[in-house]
Amino acid sequence: MRKIVVLSMITLDGVMQAPGGPKEDTSGGFKYGGWTASYGDEAYGKAVQKELEPADYLLGRKTFEIWEGYWPKHADFWPGINDGTKYVLSKTRKKSDWKNSVFLKSLADIKKLKNSKGGDIQVWGSSELIHLLLKNDLVDELRLKIHPLTLGKGKKLFDNRAYPAAFTLTESTVTTTGVILANYKRTGEVKTGTVEV
Repeated sequence: MRKIVVLSMITLDGVMQAPGGPKEDTSGGFKYGGWTASYGDEAYGKAVQKELEPADYLLGRKTFEIWEGYWPKHADFWPGINDGTKYVLSKTRKKSDWKNSVFLKSLADIKKLKNSKGGDIQVWGSSELIHLLLKNDLVDELRLKIHPLTLGKGKKLFDNRAYPAAFTLTESTVTTTGVILANYKRTGEVKTGTVEV
């Protein structure tokens, strides 16, 4: 069975929308794109480089389309991104010219992928997909970069559809700019006020 690992840059109030640039995702009138720009340091850079190692990816359609328009031409920054398999959950897309893109239609397809042989599957961006995965208890790890700011609105990592679950902190670092790099592993369920591990 493969692990599904969610990698997310979030604010203190849980916003994950458009961390990379002003035009990355302006849906819902979001005006704060690029909010991670001033938070990079050596520890942050090392964490990002580790996450850019070759992997397979599970993406929502919108994130895939942002990536599809950018990464094929900028793979020198992310070696292996073109070779990794991009699994895309979409009701409307069925194909892409970007090599190693595979389209999934349903939650059942994701469960089948998770139960297949292979390495970890990384989920980047894709807030609606993450909500679906959390609701169905399919997230094995969270790798969060928690930035010391609040935005008040925007797409958030968690919503009220998340499945109650317990996670254990496996690694953490605080950068010189105040970003908390925290990795959590799924370890149990929450029942009647106690955590069962």
